[in-house]
Amino acid sequence: MSRQAHKETSIDDWNRSDNYFNSFLLPDDPTLDATARNNNQRGLPDIAVSAAQGKFLNLLLRSTGAKRVLEVGTLGGYSTIWLARALPNDGKVVTLELSEKHAEAATENIANAGLTSKVEVIVGRAVDTLATLDPSPPFDLVFIDADKPSNLEYFIHAKRLVRSGGIIIVDNVARYGRVSDPEYTDANVEGVRRLLDAIKDDKDVEATVVQTVGAKGYDGFLYAFRK
Repeated sequence: MSRQAHKETSIDDWNRSDNYFNSFLLPDDPTLDATARNNNQRGLPDIAVSAAQGKFLNLLLRSTGAKRVLEVGTLGGYSTIWLARALPNDGKVVTLELSEKHAEAATENIANAGLTSKVEVIVGRAVDTLATLDPSPPFDLVFIDADKPSNLEYFIHAKRLVRSGGIIIVDNVARYGRVSDPEYTDANVEGVRRLLDAIKDDKDVEATVVQTVGAKGYDGFLYAFRK
């Protein structure tokens, strides 16, 4: 088997590849385009999942027959729309957001997408809200994409709230390779490291990290299976 010559790549290559594959696999989506524009006009940070990542979450929910989803970190509702679209008519996304401003934008975007009946936006500190949520019925999937220093606290609550056989996804865990660099530290990186230390000997889950490159740069997500 021949080996391809090694080639250094950059964000330009990753963007081009994302756009190339999306041109085949993701049809034009005026609703999500309008969501992105609205979030930009409102001054929200450009940190939502990419279109390809949103489609991955959507396909994952559809392939597992999920009906109840918990999202930690709503931002402007871009990922929330991808999640809610995957659910049946009686499905539900419960999404948690700290910022009133962000929640306002998300509520508007979700309404414009015709998904209000499937989504509940709860405003407040996620750790406080998570402590009040009832695990009956449990969630099928928990998507954690909020402040990274609190990753472990969010994950502990997610384990309590997700069903046996359910999935917990924690976004942004590779962070341009900085998490694995012993010489580098900041609050976000340390938040990921705390989570990894806790999961290492956690008998309740099995997990892996998938590193990614694309329109959002070099990062990755942790995928955990709740036993």
